Amino acid sequence: MQRDFSFEFFPPKTDEGRRKLRVAWQALATLGPRFFSVTFGAGGSTREGTLETVVEIRGSGLDAAPHLSCVASTREEIAAQLARYRENGIRHLVALRGDLPSGVAASGDFRYANELVQFVRETTGDWFRIDVACYPEYHPQTRNADDEIRNFKRKVEAGADGAITQYFYNADAYFRFVDQARAAGISIPIVPGIMPIGNFSQLARFSDNCGAEIPRWLRVRMESFRDDSASIRAYGIDVVAAMCERLLAGGAPGLHFYTLNQAELSTEIWKRLNLRPA
Repeated sequence: MQRDFSFEFFPPKTDEGRRKLRVAWQALATLGPRFFSVTFGAGGSTREGTLETVVEIRGSGLDAAPHLSCVASTREEIAAQLARYRENGIRHLVALRGDLPSGVAASGDFRYANELVQFVRETTGDWFRIDVACYPEYHPQTRNADDEIRNFKRKVEAGADGAITQYFYNADAYFRFVDQARAAGISIPIVPGIMPIGNFSQLARFSDNCGAEIPRWLRVRMESFRDDSASIRAYGIDVVAAMCERLLAGGAPGLHFYTLNQAELSTEIWKRLNLRPA
């Protein structure tokens, strides 16, 4: 079975940030991933940086997929963005609802990601491969597990080709979610999202906001290291690499690393897994 490995970045806002990101993606490119993805800020706040980063990566002969967030956007704005992507030869998207920008009350012309996927298909046909997000531990606004699967299935029926999960640290949550999706008739690849652990306090804050669960045993162990950043990184690599090994052994179709624009942790996990270029 062919497995797809990928790495995700966010568009930097400074010259120094752009320099650091360039160093990171060039280092990760040596691992031979299937593609890179680049996030899209709330309400399209980083759309120019997203496109610039994708174009730069693609200029080196690598595949890169921009994220496209529809919240607080009009159909005309999304159509214009799709046209720009096509003009630049981009054929792969990660389609998301996204979060409302601070201080914005209206959601725009699209309420949910499935509406965005449907619009992309209606507007561009099969030009784009479309990946969507899914949530093994449930989106913060989801009421129950059945709703999560129904929401996911709507995206698939609208035309999604693949899915990338929110990150997690419990492999059983992923396997359970995949079983539920298959039982519901969802057959597209579901790639686990992997968040390496570098700064645990930052990760804990982010996880509390986005609904990703940090198991108590992991949280307690990490907190016991206090400010020992070397021990946090070393233990984090051990935990995440072991989880990735179990995911791949259990049939996961690949791994998608949330890099936070850094190469070191993802590279070390890659080496631990003895992975080979796609």
